[in-house]
Amino acid sequence: MFPFNEKNHKLFTMPEIASLPVREEIEEKYKWNLSDIYSTEEEWEKDFQWVEDNLDGYKKFIGKLSDSSETLLACFKFDDEIGIKIERLYLYAMLAKDSDMRVQKYQAMNERIKSLYSRVSTVSSFIRPELLQIPDTKLFGMINANDELKVYEHSIKNLLRTKNHTLSKPEEEILALAGEISQTAYNSYSMFTNADVKFPGVKDDEGKNVEMSHARFYAAMYSKDRYYRERAFKAYLEPYQEYANTLTTLFNGNLKTNIFFAKARKYNSAREASLDTNNIPVSVYDKLVEEVNNNLAPMHRWASLKKKLLGVSEMHPYDVYVTVFNSIKEKKYPYEDAKNIVLDALQLMGDDYLNSLRTAFENRWVDVYETKAKKSGAYSSGTTYGVHPYVLLNWTDLLNDVFTLAHEMGHNIHSYYTGKTQPFPYANYSIFLAEVASTFNESLLLDYLIANSESREEKLYLLEKYLNNITSTVYRQVMFAEFENTVYTKTEKGEALTKDILCELYRNVYQKYWGPGMVMNKEEEYTWARVPHFYYNFYVYQYATGFAASEVLANKVKNEGAPAVKSYLDFLKAGSSDYPINILKNAGVDMNSPEPVISVANKMNEILDDMENLL
Repeated sequence: MFPFNEKNHKLFTMPEIASLPVREEIEEKYKWNLSDIYSTEEEWEKDFQWVEDNLDGYKKFIGKLSDSSETLLACFKFDDEIGIKIERLYLYAMLAKDSDMRVQKYQAMNERIKSLYSRVSTVSSFIRPELLQIPDTKLFGMINANDELKVYEHSIKNLLRTKNHTLSKPEEEILALAGEISQTAYNSYSMFTNADVKFPGVKDDEGKNVEMSHARFYAAMYSKDRYYRERAFKAYLEPYQEYANTLTTLFNGNLKTNIFFAKARKYNSAREASLDTNNIPVSVYDKLVEEVNNNLAPMHRWASLKKKLLGVSEMHPYDVYVTVFNSIKEKKYPYEDAKNIVLDALQLMGDDYLNSLRTAFENRWVDVYETKAKKSGAYSSGTTYGVHPYVLLNWTDLLNDVFTLAHEMGHNIHSYYTGKTQPFPYANYSIFLAEVASTFNESLLLDYLIANSESREEKLYLLEKYLNNITSTVYRQVMFAEFENTVYTKTEKGEALTKDILCELYRNVYQKYWGPGMVMNKEEEYTWARVPHFYYNFYVYQYATGFAASEVLANKVKNEGAPAVKSYLDFLKAGSSDYPINILKNAGVDMNSPEPVISVANKMNEILDDMENLL
């Protein structure tokens, strides 16, 4: 830590600021290989043209789906063929765009495929209402009369479940036409936060003048230099405050878009519409928020203990992630070392799982390092039928990056197994299930690191890491979920949400979750403006349910061995062949019970007990 003075405590904008590397400076082995999707962009264009040329193929099925099982099957197969190509086209365009968001060509390709997808949705929009017009007895008679149709039985049952929310053919066409413009708020926000935003420069914890960025902000939050954390925190949130009025408009535009579609489909709320996609009762969401609110004591206990251990008179948001136990510079984890750590941590999963991981690592499924205008954060691309999934990272050599790698590879292998096992209609899975596989890997990784810790200090450090996982994956996400439900409810009641109201709502919920041990900075009130998940329409609560379910499954694997591993792999292979609640129940977790989530609070208290005993 360099000495404090007024100059060090200010933000910097210097001509000698170290800039991010450009993509061409990164070794090929650390960049994803998009030729696995299309070997040339000419092939991409060829598939794009094929889809355009075949859109009229839907016309021959309009009004005829009830004619015979053969006609119905032919329509489903044709729709699958279009869908497979659309997904492949989109995957390539998305990954190419996210590699460098300044490249106009890939922005254009991404917009073209979105537009084409919207056209496909429009011309195929007759299928859903027409199927619903067929009497149930006749429809299932057609399915039973044709073995090839039986693969679609679950998807048809799922469709019939939403019968009351499916509109007439002309109305469905209108909603399909609106699909492309419905993404305007999110796309504008994404372009702002990933490509156009200009962050101030700051002096880092080594005295270097650096340009603030998404990845550097997250890395800074783990720095031992508290003044640097504060500078980085304020620098990162500065543009979100500066453009708060614009971001408020985009935020509200997204809320109203989702409310419009929910009302159009005769749902009581946007939340009900979102959860109904995966047949999740609203009561699951309400129970989650209620139970976490009933169990805030461990969170407050941790805030109070961390404040004491940091030796500060006030705990601030920029103190949340830094470890209080390592007195020396935090250990660095090069990517090559991290791969081996993850493989060792997942030895319990057996050869098939481990070999799949090695295949991903050795064949450029992962894009590793942060570069100029690369999309921030991390993600796995999900299942694209006929193509392996990809992972985006922005590696900074921190322990947190190792956990991110384990997390995203959990998604990746889930997608890989699903794509290999399921037919196209079920070669995907809901977000409700997605976060189980990712946090499962994190849990085993943490167990491995704790078991192999070489000192009391390291064990304390890892116990703290576990506490940070719980606070960020459960408490923080449920806090977001509560805030999200509040802003939607207010909007649905016709209440206006100005930037000041949004800041007040976020401040209140943040303070409630962290308790009296936290002093909230003004900058933190603008976190609602920077979190992309608020554009994902009731997404974040599933991090918490996924974490709770993964803890149950990880314990089964550790305690029961091979049979539990097989059940878990079956879970990864299930895709969307059943409802998410049922798939988890088959794996050994009952999400209709509040116990999986409540057990997380108990686990947090146990870790705090262990930590205090070591202290």
